[in-house]
Amino acid sequence: MKYIIKDNQAGFVLKNGVFQKMLTAGTYYFPQMFGYTVEVEEMTGELDYMEVPYQVLSKDAVFREATVHMELPDGEAGFIYVNGKLTSFANRKEYIYWNVFDKYEMKTVSMEETVMGAEVSKQMLALVPPYLYTEIRVGEGETALVYYNNVMQRQLFKGVYRFWNYCHNITYNLFDTRPKELDIVGQEILTGDKIGIRMNVACLYKIKDAIEFSASVSDLKVQLYSSVQLVIREIVGNYKLDEILEAKERISGEIHTALREREEMFCVNFLTAGIKDIILPGEVREIMNSVLVAEKKAQANVIARREEVASTRSLLNTARLMEENRTLYKLKELEYLERICEKVGEISVNGNAGIVEQLGKMMGAEAC
Repeated sequence: MKYIIKDNQAGFVLKNGVFQKMLTAGTYYFPQMFGYTVEVEEMTGELDYMEVPYQVLSKDAVFREATVHMELPDGEAGFIYVNGKLTSFANRKEYIYWNVFDKYEMKTVSMEETVMGAEVSKQMLALVPPYLYTEIRVGEGETALVYYNNVMQRQLFKGVYRFWNYCHNITYNLFDTRPKELDIVGQEILTGDKIGIRMNVACLYKIKDAIEFSASVSDLKVQLYSSVQLVIREIVGNYKLDEILEAKERISGEIHTALREREEMFCVNFLTAGIKDIILPGEVREIMNSVLVAEKKAQANVIARREEVASTRSLLNTARLMEENRTLYKLKELEYLERICEKVGEISVNGNAGIVEQLGKMMGAEAC
């Protein structure tokens, strides 16, 4: 039987199902009566003809020259390049490619080194299945603790890190080490004089040591909240209401000092702590408002009396001056007369006396 094999083809000669050799381009004759058959395959891409094991095919020199056999060792990740360009990730242990018209290569990277090295480029990483590695992104003001099989191994700071999951199960905890605010809202407290009030307190804290924190603290926010509550009750409960209202800043300082003494317990630093608001019961608020109004009225009365005394003293001093100086007295009379005249619409003169004479009579005999 006649077989024509083109330039981009290869023929596999079998006799009674047993591989004999591989043929390249050309015309061939094989008698079927003697059990010969020829299987023709395209010499592009991955070898599809696997009816005969590779170990048998590789005994033929022509086949070995036309193909490339790649095996992926255990513990390594493989990347396949075609004509020098990255095309795919190797997800099988064995590959056979035609190496006639295109050049196939495999680059391998060890996954036994848990930390992914710089040899894995961004293009290569895009082809790696996500289950094979763990990526950790640590932002500004953050830190991460990395665990191999639940055992803490290292602490990471700002950056992007990748770890192979081949030898270990990689997990991590991400911690925000920037200052955070903790608000205690509507905390009910009984003062030293047995008055129930509510108080809003704000604290600013940050994690001091992520490793110690991870080992000793389970739920930071809940534990901090409870601790701050106890400190507020302990300190504020020793003061009477008037003292709390007058010494708000000093009490805030005492709360901050008490919290600083508990820092080691929570592996944090308390940066600030203070009272934001004091909320009084309705009855107490009305009483305080009444007291405040009374105080302000009393202050206003004191000021009014002080002004009256000052005004009287000024009049007395003026009277003494005018008594000692008659000219000053007359000038004062003229001043008041001028003010009166400014308010007068018209002046009527009666009798035979002149206007000057009549004005003199109005001012007294000495004016004449």
